[in-house]
Amino acid sequence: MQFKKGISAIVFFMLPLFGGLSGCANNIFIGVHEGADQVTLAEASQVRSCQSKGTVIVSVFSKYRIEKDVEANLFQLARNEAVDAGADTVVKGESSEYGKRAFKMYKCRP
Repeated sequence: MQFKKGISAIVFFMLPLFGGLSGCANNIFIGVHEGADQVTLAEASQVRSCQSKGTVIVSVFSKYRIEKDVEANLFQLARNEAVDAGADTVVKGESSEYGKRAFKMYKCRP
């Protein structure tokens, strides 16, 4: 009986801790490249006159994470890759599985 109470106490106190830390993962594990904050998200119809800079497939650990956080991480990774490719705009592409998404990169601004 004492053992079960101990396990219950551990679960009761540790679960919120892990939940809180998963929210911090957005900023801790994914860095922001210089200039990535200038990369915008656009629709495919908005980049017709832009120069294509290729496609990137990004992925993040997504198990036990909410969709909003996963998508924010994927977008940040795409923005980082866009900076490295000389692009200033990204367009969401297909997602073959949860936590993985393709983004097309474009140079739209002079």
